[in-house]
Amino acid sequence: MPLFEYRCTQCGQQFEELVLGTTTPTCPVCHSQQLDKLLSTFAVGSSHTTQPAPVTPCSTCGDPRGPGACALD
Repeated sequence: MPLFEYRCTQCGQQFEELVLGTTTPTCPVCHSQQLDKLLSTFAVGSSHTTQPAPVTPCSTCGDPRGPGACALD
């Protein structure tokens, strides 16, 4: 979906807008069309959750916090 982030140059409001076709977005606060398009990040979804890897004892000293927890590893 074409979801874009904007900042209004008139009032400074930041907002997201779903823009379809030739629709020109307007600020939801002051209704200005003088907008800066912001660089936005995107999220990636997943149908499963990941579990963190189990911590194993340090191979050098046996510290239960895992490798790198002591000065010997």
